[in-house]
Amino acid sequence: MSPRRAAALGDDGRSLRDHLITTAARLIAERGTAGLTVRAIAREAGVSDGVLYNHFEDKEELLALALHAHAHAVAAALGDPPAPGAGTVAASLRAHLALGLALHEGILPALAGLVGQPKVLARFAGAENGAPHWRDRLRAYLAAERDLGRLSPSADVEAATAFLVGVCHEAVLTQIFTGARPTPPDIDALIDTLLSGIGP
Repeated sequence: MSPRRAAALGDDGRSLRDHLITTAARLIAERGTAGLTVRAIAREAGVSDGVLYNHFEDKEELLALALHAHAHAVAAALGDPPAPGAGTVAASLRAHLALGLALHEGILPALAGLVGQPKVLARFAGAENGAPHWRDRLRAYLAAERDLGRLSPSADVEAATAFLVGVCHEAVLTQIFTGARPTPPDIDALIDTLLSGIGP
């Protein structure tokens, strides 16, 4: 290991690959993804530009993995949504939707900078980071509440999930394509509307 590489890694035991992903994720959190270059990531990581290509197929792979790490950090800071069976279904769904909106808002700056980089977005969509996606957790929550009898046995969990995910995506897309912050959705009204169709 070269002295420069050793200095870049420090004493935390991470591999150089993990160090580069962490560095890129931190830069995404601080600056967003617009204009983020391999050179900037390498300099921040304390390595030469070419080192990145020893550990990643290309820049797109590194950015996709770093974006996953960033999204995971945002999600971890928001905490866990309510568990099935806790409180009322309405209150828990409000919390799930509020968390989803906050998560999308937290990763919006990074996503906005990637609108012109479809290869990175495709890699991001196809990559696995080991953490359950908010959408998957929401779907599992709804299915569990249905199994507990707190939703109708015929409740369409997929449709309900799509409804709530769509609310979050609409807020993000409005901001990306118009530059204007959308009016915050009325979470109570949305959940009341949803439950009037799938409530027991």
